[in-house]
Amino acid sequence: PGATGFAICLEEIPMAAPGSATTMTTTRFRRPTLDCAVVNAKAGCLYPNNARMLAEARAKGFGNALVADALGNVAETATANVFIVKDGEFFTPIANGTFLAGLTRKRHISNLTAAGYKVHEAVLSFEDVRQADEVFLSGNMMKVTPVKAFDDVQYPAGPLTAKVREIYWDWAHSAA
Repeated sequence: PGATGFAICLEEIPMAAPGSATTMTTTRFRRPTLDCAVVNAKAGCLYPNNARMLAEARAKGFGNALVADALGNVAETATANVFIVKDGEFFTPIANGTFLAGLTRKRHISNLTAAGYKVHEAVLSFEDVRQADEVFLSGNMMKVTPVKAFDDVQYPAGPLTAKVREIYWDWAHSAA
């Protein structure tokens, strides 16, 4: 009595319709490092920084913010992990202790590898994202969210992003 050991907040948010996409821009805010924040967990203390990132992106007319780590490399977005597709191969930022490498991200890596695709965890620059053939976000809430634009770079509704979604939902509906 007199102390809270656990608290939970629930919010009803519908799944995005297949084919819906988002846009991204850069943000002046960066992901913190493990020595100064709990970046390796879904920690409430991180959400205010994420909210600043989203507010800045939305004020610029975009749906999400592509966020840098402390060294200026791509980490994730304000709300999800990020993947790019280049020349038929998948790339996602290497887990470097500045962001939560999510379970859905890990599931996509596993599913894609099992399906015979090459998946690279690598240091990615903002220029790598600009030069990508396709970009999508990966998160527990929406599973796969295609990105149709990053600043002034436009991306098509890509076939490999659609394949990721298909593979994921086949796995989710399987007995595995």
